[in-house]
Amino acid sequence: MEGGDKLGHILAYAALMAWFSWLYAGLGVRLVCAVGFLILGIGLEFAQALTDYRSFQLADMGADCVGVALGWVSARPAFPNLLVLLERPFAGADVNRR
Repeated sequence: MEGGDKLGHILAYAALMAWFSWLYAGLGVRLVCAVGFLILGIGLEFAQALTDYRSFQLADMGADCVGVALGWVSARPAFPNLLVLLERPFAGADVNRR
């Protein structure tokens, strides 16, 4: 699929942003996470430019930005109890039991 790696970039950065948005509800922390993920994506592209087996692509940076935005929108407050719902089946499970 042409440009299929862009979908991978979007999904990866959306998952990262959504996960940390669910863990940390504060707007300030979410903003720091978003900026950090954007810096990560941009930095990785520049690091790839220094190699002879990877390529630098502005489109990858754009896909990372789209992923961060989707992760931001899909998390709190849109789905504030998602982690609670996901953890509910495991509540009371003894993780130390052998």
